[in-house]
Amino acid sequence: MRRRDFIVSVGGATLGWPLAARAQQHKVAKIGILLVGGREPFGREFNAGLRALGLVEGQNIQFEYRSAGGKLPALAGLAAELVGLNVDAIVASETPAVSAAKRATSSIPIVMAPAGDPVGTGLVASLARPGGNVTGLSAATAELAGKSLELIREILPSVRRVAALADPTNPFSKSFLEQIHLSARSTQIEIHVVNVKSTDTFDAAFADMANNKAEAVIVQPTLPRQQAIELALKHRLPSVSGNRAFADGGGLMSYAASLADRYRNAAAYVDKILKGAKPADLPVQQPLKFELVINQKTAKALGLTIPPTLLARADEVIE
Repeated sequence: MRRRDFIVSVGGATLGWPLAARAQQHKVAKIGILLVGGREPFGREFNAGLRALGLVEGQNIQFEYRSAGGKLPALAGLAAELVGLNVDAIVASETPAVSAAKRATSSIPIVMAPAGDPVGTGLVASLARPGGNVTGLSAATAELAGKSLELIREILPSVRRVAALADPTNPFSKSFLEQIHLSARSTQIEIHVVNVKSTDTFDAAFADMANNKAEAVIVQPTLPRQQAIELALKHRLPSVSGNRAFADGGGLMSYAASLADRYRNAAAYVDKILKGAKPADLPVQQPLKFELVINQKTAKALGLTIPPTLLARADEVIE
């Protein structure tokens, strides 16, 4: 090659490098979002977490949202849609959504945002070393189901029979019920498990609780909240769940990891994965912040007096 040609060739390549680098930097990442229910408050908090890391929707990141609208059987098809779009990662909120995403792909990174008992449900091998393509955040919801029983006893010291409303189609229900039974062993409380597979069976489920003289109910967090809340009020049953939105919507109490905190922290996993980290190498983060919310309006409607000591411990009391 002549010296002049060599110089031109090298010079042209040098000019091309910054252009290629700039093109790579401006690549817009495509993130699939798989939800059991509605988009908010997940979208608001998750976006806030991303913006703090320099990831802005419409600039360097875009979303493909899919929601099952509370219908768990729909999750499998929605997860398959996201895989077909060849997204860079899937962020799935709640155990059924994460399970559906994991069944749909073994190669696309999946971020739990969050999931309850990810080890017990087989989503990850361990918290420290997830393995595979799934990592993210644990909600510690199963462990908190036992705490719900303790809270019920504080309000109703003489309680003897508590219903546990569970969805047998959700892999999380096994851990959820195990923790409730574990907590009940040291007391004289009998747990009456009532399974619901669809919203059509909710009326029969609460009638069953009434027939079996349940004095309160612990509701699995992924079940349709409003229907459970309204029926609990109708049957005058104090109700507790491991989801902040439950108490906000009219349930008596909720004790749960801060979901706003969980949603924001999911953004950090997306950021690391987009920068080249492998899910298998990113430990699952357990919650550090928990919230006890008591709905005093519901307590008054049920004719209950919440102990002042419990009200003082609450992070929020809804008047």
